[in-house]
Amino acid sequence: MSCSKVINDIIVNSTAVTSYRVVTVIHPPFVMYKEETGEWYGFCIDLLNEIRQTVEFEYDIRAIDNYGEMSENGSWNGMIKELMEKRADIALGTLWVMAEREKVVDFTVPYYDLVGLTIMMLKPKTQTSLFKFLTVLENEVWFCILAAYFFTSFLMWVFDRWSPYSYQNNREKYKDDEEKREFNLKECLWFCMTSLTPQGGGEAPKNLSGRLVAATWWLFGFIIIASYTANLAAFLTVSRLDTPIESLDDLSKQYKIQYAPVKNSAAYIYFERMAHIEARFYEIWKDMSLNDSLSEVERAKLAVWEYPVSDKYTKMFQAMKEADFPANVEEAIRRVLRLDSNNEFAYIEDASTIKYLAMTNCDVMQVGEEFSRKPYAIAVQQGSPLKEQFNNAILILLNKRKLEKLKDKWWKRNPERKDCGKEDEQSDGISIHNIGGVFVVIFVGIAFACLTLAFEYWWYRYRPKIVKASRQTASTPNGKAGKAVRPIRFNLQPAPTHGFQATRFKSRF
Repeated sequence: MSCSKVINDIIVNSTAVTSYRVVTVIHPPFVMYKEETGEWYGFCIDLLNEIRQTVEFEYDIRAIDNYGEMSENGSWNGMIKELMEKRADIALGTLWVMAEREKVVDFTVPYYDLVGLTIMMLKPKTQTSLFKFLTVLENEVWFCILAAYFFTSFLMWVFDRWSPYSYQNNREKYKDDEEKREFNLKECLWFCMTSLTPQGGGEAPKNLSGRLVAATWWLFGFIIIASYTANLAAFLTVSRLDTPIESLDDLSKQYKIQYAPVKNSAAYIYFERMAHIEARFYEIWKDMSLNDSLSEVERAKLAVWEYPVSDKYTKMFQAMKEADFPANVEEAIRRVLRLDSNNEFAYIEDASTIKYLAMTNCDVMQVGEEFSRKPYAIAVQQGSPLKEQFNNAILILLNKRKLEKLKDKWWKRNPERKDCGKEDEQSDGISIHNIGGVFVVIFVGIAFACLTLAFEYWWYRYRPKIVKASRQTASTPNGKAGKAVRPIRFNLQPAPTHGFQATRFKSRF
């Protein structure tokens, strides 16, 4: 059934001792109606049938539109009016026990826990990406790191070529060393890459200038890796910790999210009355502080607080008016789901309604703790003997734990309940949707390595043939060899060094 047809609860009319007419308001899962079969079912219907095991009676159900609210002139409507005018004997359902109602009807012992008002909002959807670990740094930063990598590698290669103290320019001096590494361009690229990993870069250059470049790169890499690691952990958890609204106070302190209950609902009346109470308290304080009959000492005691009464609910009710009250539950749900507009909206309603909507719709969730909590109970006419009979029946059901079984049936094992997954799934760890790109990188690297292996095998096998063919094409048509093109070489003389005899060398730069 539609949630807008909220059952105002069951009212039973005592036309006979063993036959009652029941009036109710549809409120899933407490009271529902199946139009195909004309059958009433739900938590309250099961409760009524359980009570019949102790108090024998028959009942006939009819639906009304209101639980019962008192107007400004003191008159009532809905279920309470049916009891007061003796057109019904029992009102059963999600009927709150309230002081104003207890003055005109009698309530049995509560059959359901304290239920208050709560907030329903659209469930936030965490943005996932296989390559989310790459979004920790902005694109400009990645490009700068890549440019620094190539520039440092090239600079290290140049320093190793030109320095007279490098390995390739002093092979005789370092011929007995166990580790011999010539820093050509390929080795420089590999050194800078591996320096960013826990494996280290390996053997450092022999020349001091090259070591200074390497040390600078190590310091740069340490800062980058440390910053990236710290920000990655925070970046992957910030979406889970970002819950802007966690209570009614959070809702009242912000202006971005609109909020309101259904017009003339129990939540609407609650906020309207709270705003009225704040206004009344302020008027009382103002009259006291401006009373001319007060002495100077009494006036000074009252002047300690400029405004001792909070205006929290006054501001909230004004914000609700500006946001416009939904006409029914369907409209409220559509506003929460942002089907009609992109404005964020929070729906305030009794917790049983919010709990049912969240149970049957995975796109919404209950936010914050319940407030203004009151129990559900059965209402009867004042002085009716049914009160004691139903009290005994409900207490028997409590002792037999039948009510707990009914709660388990209609909340945990409800056939309309949807499996929305674990609510704390995001807090268990990093999901594959956010870190899966690392595995993609592995597969891409392996594929690239396989292609490189194939190229190496091809180059090793067919390179002699290519060299031989190139030599043949370099010969003249009459069989005489042509002039070979010699590469340009620079003859460099390294600076004199102390401690060993300078040797002349030819640089291959």
